[in-house]
Amino acid sequence: MGTEIERKFLIASDDWRAEATDSVEMTQGYIAETGSCSIRVRIAGDRAWLNLKEIRLGARRGEFEYEVPAEEGRDMLRLFCDGDLIEKTRHRVRHGDHLWEIDEFAGLNLGLIVAEVELGSEDESVDLPAWVGEEVTDDSRYYNIKLVESPYSGW
Repeated sequence: MGTEIERKFLIASDDWRAEATDSVEMTQGYIAETGSCSIRVRIAGDRAWLNLKEIRLGARRGEFEYEVPAEEGRDMLRLFCDGDLIEKTRHRVRHGDHLWEIDEFAGLNLGLIVAEVELGSEDESVDLPAWVGEEVTDDSRYYNIKLVESPYSGW
């Protein structure tokens, strides 16, 4: 089984911006939520993926991801996602031994910026950058599927 181990943090300052190496605009939508998993399609630049992710709190979750033709991904968003989309720009920042992905949300989640770091194990040590704030790994409000249901602008 595919597994993702990821910790999620709020941003304490904009100092990360000077360290960003690249950025890509993303649009994603949720096709279904079964109670145990979400099924999502994501467009990033000129590429698309279909993703199945276990719904549970914590850093470790089962995840399967498959690249699909970009045009088919756009069709899936249009046909199956009812216009409820997550729009964001993902920035990548290398800090120490880890690559951080910083998601700067747009649309109804404008103003929310979240930093994520993927790990090889749940007990892996990670050097937290000074621009990282509160950890929200266990707060489901910050999961993208929850941001579709309850956007940041309404909190």
